[in-house]
Amino acid sequence: MKKVESTSLDIRKQNISELMRLFPDAATDGKIDFEKLRALLGETVETGRERYEFSWNGKSQALKIAQAPSTGTLRPDKASSKSWDSTENLYIEGDNLEVLKLLQKAYFGSVKMIYIDPPYNTGRDFVYKDNFIDNLQNYKEVTGQATKANAETSGRFHTDWLNMIYPRLKLARNLLSDDGVIFISIDDHEVTNLRAVCNEIFGEINFVAQLPTIMNLKGNNDQYGFSGTHEYTLVYAKNIANEDSVGELPLTEEDIGDYSLKDEKGYYKQGATLMRTGEAGAREKRPKGYYPIYITKDLSRISIERMNAEDYEVFPKTADGKEMSWRRSKETLAETYDEIIVKKTANGISFYKKQRLEEDKGIRGKKPKSLFYKPEYSSGNGTNLLKSLFNGKVFDNPKPLELIKDFILIGSGEDDLILDFFSGSATTAHAVMDVNREYGSKRKFIMVQLPERTSPDSEAAREGFETICEIAKERIRRAGKKMDAGEGADLDTGFKVYRLDSSNIKAWDPDTDNLEKNLFDLENSIKEGRTKEDLLAEMLLKVGIPLTETVEEIQISGKSIFKAGNGAVLLCLEDEITLELVNGLAKHKPDHADVKVIFKESGFPDDTVKTNAIQTLKKNGILDVRSV
Repeated sequence: MKKVESTSLDIRKQNISELMRLFPDAATDGKIDFEKLRALLGETVETGRERYEFSWNGKSQALKIAQAPSTGTLRPDKASSKSWDSTENLYIEGDNLEVLKLLQKAYFGSVKMIYIDPPYNTGRDFVYKDNFIDNLQNYKEVTGQATKANAETSGRFHTDWLNMIYPRLKLARNLLSDDGVIFISIDDHEVTNLRAVCNEIFGEINFVAQLPTIMNLKGNNDQYGFSGTHEYTLVYAKNIANEDSVGELPLTEEDIGDYSLKDEKGYYKQGATLMRTGEAGAREKRPKGYYPIYITKDLSRISIERMNAEDYEVFPKTADGKEMSWRRSKETLAETYDEIIVKKTANGISFYKKQRLEEDKGIRGKKPKSLFYKPEYSSGNGTNLLKSLFNGKVFDNPKPLELIKDFILIGSGEDDLILDFFSGSATTAHAVMDVNREYGSKRKFIMVQLPERTSPDSEAAREGFETICEIAKERIRRAGKKMDAGEGADLDTGFKVYRLDSSNIKAWDPDTDNLEKNLFDLENSIKEGRTKEDLLAEMLLKVGIPLTETVEEIQISGKSIFKAGNGAVLLCLEDEITLELVNGLAKHKPDHADVKVIFKESGFPDDTVKTNAIQTLKKNGILDVRSV
């Protein structure tokens, strides 16, 4: 019985496997022969000693950090969640570097849009200080969950920032779908370096825009030389050849003009009349243009064929009953019922063509401009909105809601997944819900935030918010409550909360002071105090099942098994596994599909039961059996 892998996706190993798949000739004894690879690639390989590249002190270490698998897990926190059983949204507390690693298997290529507002590197001490040796321990020290190591102020101003952002963007790119797009807010301090990093990670060819984003039209007079009015938004596509990466903004009243009517096809106005008028339009003048159509008296139904009901009138005719002719052929009119406006006028019943905006101007939406500005984008709007939700200032400089809503409309479709791994006060979550409310869409969000502690003398702390995450979760609850009370009866305003922690599974530590006790403890590989739900969440992540996937709990002889991924994974995390339970589990194998079965190793009373369990499952066509 194989063990479930104890770490997140090994990206380095995956990259090597992909190279071997693409260039099998370059694989020798399970390793890449770079001389052969260079020969296979020919003239496309740069061999000169001098070449253009972007480098800094620590870059190779930052790459190693990105590629090193995580040994952590995400533990469910149902008490802090809302609508746990039905929501498709996630809120994750933890260091985003570790969280991004843990999401790799379950969300690889699944995210349509990423928005982040990372630290701008304005001179304050850095919160995100990664530790290549043990980033989970480092995370606990940073957030006060463990004794904090001595702080050290670094003089490497740009270098530290680059070493922070580089591995996170490397991991984030993996999560984007092929038509995915990333939006990054930044200011003058690091915009040049960020663009160079993004050119390397996403490819210069996939650069979409560097948008000056007006946040303060009055200007910031604290700046030297010029009164600052803007930040930047960098936009990169995963694959710019995919035309669905970036979309359009909805049309405004000004854009629409006279085309103010709307149906499921888009905007239109009342166009030309379809029934000819005047003497020249009479039936006797244009006999080929006459054919009867039948319309119910309430104008709700049109038909070329005679209706059986009595409640209809025959057209074309004037108010005084004179028969007229049509401007369209019988065949064309029969195919375009839904493109006809029928209304009562002074001349009786009139018929008009729907004159569509798309037909006349070739647009359904509005292409966004490279200078990003609306009055609603003012940074003060973000602050005022949050103040109104909390009756006070609990968070500094939240992003304006309307700005993030427009990014979401440009970068995602109706049921897409949106990720923000520097989520701060959760403006992105608020924006996703508000876009869904306004446009009837089903977008989902994943928020990731380091649980930074609020300042003891802050208004947030006085209101009882110990961390930024507490503020953010409460914002989502309050914003969702307002929407639920309005037009959002079908809205998903819930969210599942998960917290980053060390694995639920004990690790082998040969350097322990008490080796005998360590060996005894490993007889039960699950850490004390960890629940069945904790272990279930870790197993789903390790085998690549999204955390919002429906998991069915099935009772067999008073014990539970879990069915996930439409039956692709069956988990038994009981302490006392019997063959009766194994036989019951085997009956839930889906037809015509491979299935992975996972048991808790310590649940088997002895090796005989374990061996018989494997053989029983094999007889039922289940070959992939693992333990934890």
